[in-house]
Amino acid sequence: MKVVFFGTPHFAAEVLEFLLENGVDVVAVVSKPDKAKGRSSKLVPTPVKEIAQKKSIPVYQPEKVSAPDFAHVLPNYDADLFVVVAYGEIIKQHILDLPKKGCINLHASLLPKYRGAAPIQHAIIDGEVETGVTIIHLVKKMDAGDMLASKKVLINQDDTYGSVSDKLCSAGSEILLSTIRDIEANRDTATPQDEKLVSFAPKIELEDCEIDWNRSAYEIHNLVRGVNPAPGAWCYISFRGEAKRLKIFITSVEKDITLSPNEMLYDKKKGLLIGCGQGTLWVRELQLEGKKRMASSDLLRGVSIENFSLGTEG
Repeated sequence: MKVVFFGTPHFAAEVLEFLLENGVDVVAVVSKPDKAKGRSSKLVPTPVKEIAQKKSIPVYQPEKVSAPDFAHVLPNYDADLFVVVAYGEIIKQHILDLPKKGCINLHASLLPKYRGAAPIQHAIIDGEVETGVTIIHLVKKMDAGDMLASKKVLINQDDTYGSVSDKLCSAGSEILLSTIRDIEANRDTATPQDEKLVSFAPKIELEDCEIDWNRSAYEIHNLVRGVNPAPGAWCYISFRGEAKRLKIFITSVEKDITLSPNEMLYDKKKGLLIGCGQGTLWVRELQLEGKKRMASSDLLRGVSIENFSLGTEG
C-alpha cells in the first residue's frame, strides 16, 4: 500500500522513521519549508525532511500544500493513503480526496478533547493526569474526523511537555502502524466524535507563558511543565534595580515552607522559593537574562536574595 507522509517537527520525524523501519511503503513526503536559524540565517531542513533524505524518499515543501501550483504533484504518486502527523497546515478537501483509502491523522490527545495546535501543552497546563493519542480520518474541519484508534498515556506530576511528547510519540507510532495495517486489510472501523465533549487547544504564544504570581503554586507549576522546553515559562524580575527576564524551567510545589504572596526566600538546600497567590513554589532550575540555565541554588550562592524582587521595579 503506497503512503504519502505529511509532517514537519521532530515528533513527526520519529513517527516517520518508525513506520519506515516497520516496512510501510512511503513513496513521498510533504513537509513545511525550511526555516532560517541563527545569526547566519542559514536554512535548516525540517526534521521530517532529514529522515526522508536519508532514506532517499522524494520530499516536497510547498508554502501551501493546497495551492494550485502544487496540485499536479501528488496525483502522480497514485497513493492509497495519506498519513498526516503534525504537518502544520489545514489541508483542503481536494487534497483529502486524492488517496484511494482516504487520509488519516495522528493527533496528540484523547479526542474530542484538545482539538487544535497545542494539545500536549494544554493538557499539562490544565493539570490533566492522563492524555493520549487518537488516529482519525482527516476532514476539512479541524481534528473533527471519525476516530479509528486511541491509546491513553499517563501524565506524572513532574512530566513536562518534552517528556509527555516522547511518551505520546512512542504510543502514537505503534497505534498508527496498527491502523495502517488494518486499513490495508480492510478491517478498520470508525467511531464519530461526541461533539458535546469537544475542547480546544490553541497555539501557545510567548505571552501565554508569562507567570502570574497571583495564581496558585499548583497552577504555576503546571504552566512551567506545560511549556518546558519551549517556549518556556517566564516573568520579569528586578535585579539590582534593573528589569530582567527570568525563565523558569523546573519547579515543585513546596509543602514544608509557607511564604506570603510575592515573597522570595533563599533556602540553602533548595534554592529559590516564591510565595504565590496560594501556596509556595520551589524554583529548581532557571535562567536569568544574560546568564546560563542553572539550579537556583547555584545562582543565589553568588548573589544575595535582597538583590531580587518580582516585577520590573526594585
